[in-house]
Amino acid sequence: MLCTVQRVKTEQAAAQVCADYLAEHQLEGTVAIWPALKHMDWTVLTHESRLGAPTGDDLIGISAVAYAVAETGTLVFASQPDQPASTHLLPETHVAIVREDQVVHTMEDAFERLRQDGRAMPRALNFVSGPSRTADIEQTIVLGAHGPYRVHLILVGK
Repeated sequence: MLCTVQRVKTEQAAAQVCADYLAEHQLEGTVAIWPALKHMDWTVLTHESRLGAPTGDDLIGISAVAYAVAETGTLVFASQPDQPASTHLLPETHVAIVREDQVVHTMEDAFERLRQDGRAMPRALNFVSGPSRTADIEQTIVLGAHGPYRVHLILVGK
């Protein structure tokens, strides 16, 4: 998995950085965007895009995270009706938008924050810490076999 990071000051700047990233890397395909991000102006995208879970043809997924664990580089996703887990699991390219206040030091801190937030335990919690990879008997490694092989993280804050 190729993972790159950019830092911006506002969520709207994040939408523009996302559009720039897709154009710079000449990525094509339909974009599936978490409905939880509908407050952002996605008209900056030149790609066909829609709010909702990705279908088999969607090559790009855009989501936020519940938390990001600094110690391990783990992104934590909590599924909700407006935050489908498939958005960060199925497309070839995943763009994750992380606010600074969502960054915690350790995995234990992420669980503590989940309890403090008072939310009911979601149907699924996904912890994404590294590349999706697999190898055949000859140890030929294939990236992106079980998830995105390209991830772009946009950190929003000061």
